[in-house]
Amino acid sequence: MRLIEQDEKDDFLAVLKRFKLSEDDFVLVETDTTDPKTDEILALSGFVVITRKSTKLKAQYPIGDGSRWVEEFERDLEAHLFGR
Repeated sequence: MRLIEQDEKDDFLAVLKRFKLSEDDFVLVETDTTDPKTDEILALSGFVVITRKSTKLKAQYPIGDGSRWVEEFERDLEAHLFGR
């Protein structure tokens, strides 16, 4: 099951556009850490590692219900965590 919803992906792409960054320069690797023993939808959890190819810099963000990973990613871009 994919934890990153299409609206989150669209928001991520919009952030890249605002910063004039290429989508092709970033790789998202999603890992689902949801407990398989639960049927609860709210229990969906995991993390995404975002890597910027040109700088080889990366950061990990929690994903799943209630996460705010796109906003955290945007703050990190503003702080130049992924390079200039």
